Amino acid sequence: MVTEVRPPARDDTNAPVRIGALAPLSRPGWDEAGRHLLAGMELAVHEVNDTGGIAGRPLELAVRDTAADPDRAVAAVDELARLGVAALAGEYHSVVARAAATRADARGLPFLCSSAVLDALTDRPTRWVARLPPVQSHGWRIYADFLLAAGHRRIAVVAAPSLYWETGVRILRSHLAPRGGTVVALDVREPAPASVCDALVEQDATVLLLLVGHPEPAVPIVRSVRRDPRLTGVLIGAPAGQPEFGTWAASLGADGAAVPFLRYLPEHLGPLGARVGTALRERLGDTLSFVAFEGYDTVAVLAEVLRSHGVDRARTAGSWAGVSVDGTRGRIRFSRAPDTGVWQWAGAPVQVVDRDPADPGRFRVLHTG
Repeated sequence: MVTEVRPPARDDTNAPVRIGALAPLSRPGWDEAGRHLLAGMELAVHEVNDTGGIAGRPLELAVRDTAADPDRAVAAVDELARLGVAALAGEYHSVVARAAATRADARGLPFLCSSAVLDALTDRPTRWVARLPPVQSHGWRIYADFLLAAGHRRIAVVAAPSLYWETGVRILRSHLAPRGGTVVALDVREPAPASVCDALVEQDATVLLLLVGHPEPAVPIVRSVRRDPRLTGVLIGAPAGQPEFGTWAASLGADGAAVPFLRYLPEHLGPLGARVGTALRERLGDTLSFVAFEGYDTVAVLAEVLRSHGVDRARTAGSWAGVSVDGTRGRIRFSRAPDTGVWQWAGAPVQVVDRDPADPGRFRVLHTG
């Protein structure tokens, strides 16, 4: 049995208020996404402290690298709970976030998930967990609608073994089938580029969706499909967002353009989003991703909750319904979403975007959900 670990009873000292921050900062985690997530959180902490902190106390991050390992995330949650953090924030990988959320629920530790979308983030309904990004079923249905609107009916997928990828295939299949679309999983034992190309030709599909890791095997598969004369005109898609990051463009150049993916940004940022975006570009020094905005918004929400309700964990968990915070991508409010078990920001923006073939450093908005 897991025993709830409470923070120090008093919150009127000058001691820092600490938030535990989970992010994949080393391989095999998607470390580029983790770096962007952490940059957003760190910028928000800096701004909170510049405006008085939490009732005069400085805000600090206690950062732990999950490296895309659920067991490592669980151990980090236990450690951070013992250290007395007021709340948990972060994580990018859905399976890792699910493990962290389940442990946070057992520990009685508030967790605001920044970037993971798997619908069932916990096994049971919980008051301890809230989430910023839209659920996977919402975003991936929007992606499926984009494919249908573009005239695609036969969609092939190459998927790595993972609960996240398997769930994505089920969402696409159930949404496309009643609308005349078909999803076929390419029967390849290993996602070697040549075998993927051969299987794609056999299936006579007009779309190949990459539900695999980046850079391997995604990058060599893209190169092979682009160079195969049998596959001219086949659309390559990556709904999970691999092309969002600078390493995609650096690895593939023009081959990485025109690969549609899901992005959780509005078409136009407001004044706050524009200001934060400028500051994040200065910190990151490369292409700015929606993940960095998610990191910033996570800390902005938690800071407002801690200022309003103090650092008591139970009070934080009881405050999700009353949250109304101006985030970089819109006004953030939480509601109880069906079939997720957690508090959910239902208004998160969703786009289908790609890199412009004429200028791979520029993004084109193809579809808005």
